[in-house]
Amino acid sequence: MSKPLVAVVGRPNVGKSTLFNKIAGKRIAIVEDTPGVTRDRIYADAEWLNHEFTLVDTGGIEPFSEDVIIAQMRRQAELAMETADVILFLCDAREGITPADHDVAQMLRHTKKPVVLAVNKIDHPNLEGNLYDFYALGMGEPFSISSGQGLGIGDLLDEIVSHFPEHDPKEEEEGVIQIAVLGKPNVGKSSLVNALLGEERTIVSDIAGTTRDSIDSMLTFEDRNYCIIDTAGIRRKRSVEDESIERYSVIRAFASVRRSDVCLIVIDATEGMSEQAVKIAGYCHEEGKPSIILINKWDLIEKDTHTMDAFKKDIARDLAFMSYVPQLYISAKTGQRLNKILDLVDLVYSQSMIRVPTGRLNDVINEAITITEPPSDKGRRLKIYYATQVSVQPPTFVLFVNDSELMHFSYKRYLENYIRKSFGLTGTPLRIIVRKKEKESEK
Repeated sequence: MSKPLVAVVGRPNVGKSTLFNKIAGKRIAIVEDTPGVTRDRIYADAEWLNHEFTLVDTGGIEPFSEDVIIAQMRRQAELAMETADVILFLCDAREGITPADHDVAQMLRHTKKPVVLAVNKIDHPNLEGNLYDFYALGMGEPFSISSGQGLGIGDLLDEIVSHFPEHDPKEEEEGVIQIAVLGKPNVGKSSLVNALLGEERTIVSDIAGTTRDSIDSMLTFEDRNYCIIDTAGIRRKRSVEDESIERYSVIRAFASVRRSDVCLIVIDATEGMSEQAVKIAGYCHEEGKPSIILINKWDLIEKDTHTMDAFKKDIARDLAFMSYVPQLYISAKTGQRLNKILDLVDLVYSQSMIRVPTGRLNDVINEAITITEPPSDKGRRLKIYYATQVSVQPPTFVLFVNDSELMHFSYKRYLENYIRKSFGLTGTPLRIIVRKKEKESEK
């Protein structure tokens, strides 16, 4: 089940980025007293009362003239309504209600999404009286906060999490593997989805950026059920123009990764690996998603006996952190090797669900220690007492040691590779958590 998405909506300079940073618990968004500073959609994971969610700072309205402010605000609000599970509507107590606030409220009032109204910058008793003016927006009871001083944030978050959906039956449907198709614009994602589905389910165009939304399509193949998510192309930040739809497409694509079981990372063979393709792959890796690299348009490449080897070396170099990911060289247009994709999806998904018996896991760890001793620092050597697996998707292992600070990154990577060598884990990331074993006297 994916995390609920909370979009922070409001006109420029009401304190959205400051509130975003306060809730996220760290300084992520750029904060400056100039309207329109936050140019990119910024998101972060947050947690409140055991509720995990993703927070999206929807700042970025840069009015070029007074004539377009309301039009741009409308586009922002409409996109927030489509994307979010809960919308946090932020206003400014010092400036009071503005026409732009009324315009947003008018649209939010008609949505089926829950909206929580917060009035920011009430950091002085003299401003408390301004709170009651915001009842005129018709958005229910306004919450009084000061994002700069952290006042009223707890009550606001209580209200926000109370609106989270308990579950999504579609996402939790048993036996359905969620597959996210990711990549830069115009690498052939929609063509691939259409070829897998056997029909023109999504729009196919040579114009980059045709797919604006993430589109779900159900597929049954040999009694196996899949949900294929065709996502919008993800561009580099500096390539994303100041257009709300384009930038929200990136948020939708990232949200699709989070709710997926397997990620298909599509690369254009005529372009090869790119910086952005590496970043997309890195995001899938960080989210712990089993992945497959699909090199599309392979039919357009002039080949000799060394062509595929050269591609494999480039990918191995650029995706050294994802050496576990299988590669498949395909053509969505001609159908080349498309019949192997779903079998590979089943493989990497099953690998992400592997549970290793504790006894066997500790045998493997002891073997690894015997071959290569743990590192030492200033006369103290790392001791690994025992290991256990605590979860799947991705497989996550906890090592109990004498001092977690003695675990060097390189040795942790060595243990990861040794675990892979012993248990396979093709296509899936794995996590190793190092914890200090408590002494009996400390318990």
